[in-house]
Amino acid sequence: MASTNELKNGMVLNIDGQLWNIIDFQHVKPGKGGAFVRTKLKNVMSGKVVDRTFNAGVKIETAQVDKRDMQYLYKDGEDWVFMDTTNYDQITISNTTVGEASNYMLENQELMVAMYEGNPLYIEMPANVELTIEYTEPGLQGDRSNAGSKSARLETGFEIQVPLFINQGEKVRVDTRDGSYLGRA
Repeated sequence: MASTNELKNGMVLNIDGQLWNIIDFQHVKPGKGGAFVRTKLKNVMSGKVVDRTFNAGVKIETAQVDKRDMQYLYKDGEDWVFMDTTNYDQITISNTTVGEASNYMLENQELMVAMYEGNPLYIEMPANVELTIEYTEPGLQGDRSNAGSKSARLETGFEIQVPLFINQGEKVRVDTRDGSYLGRA
């Protein structure tokens, strides 16, 4: 249990049997009435984002989420196989749990996996990753029909928009939050 005064971004709450990750919170002290805490919560399982308000000083049940360093080994059909780097145990994580992270994962990559009561909840990706351009059309000088960018397929199979000067085989940095091109690696 934690008080509303102890809330932090990234903390996981157990509300009505569901796990909610705090994305943002704000303590509000209006001129009239009691103080309260306005939060933006993301459901860990479904990804749904809701706004929720708590009165100041209220106790909220927290969930002990264990974040472990794991190495992504390989894809097995629809599932993904990871190895715990501390005890070398292998676990299989479903495609729905991996979600958007699959667009940026390479074999043997170290990632953070959030676990709750032995079950994987989500994959925590770094803010950006370096990936190689597997295929892109050559950029033509003077071709400005698409605002100076072109589509490129990464080595993971995910497609992003890159500037015209990027060529096939180059390493680029990609933002894992929105899939945008950040620059050459």
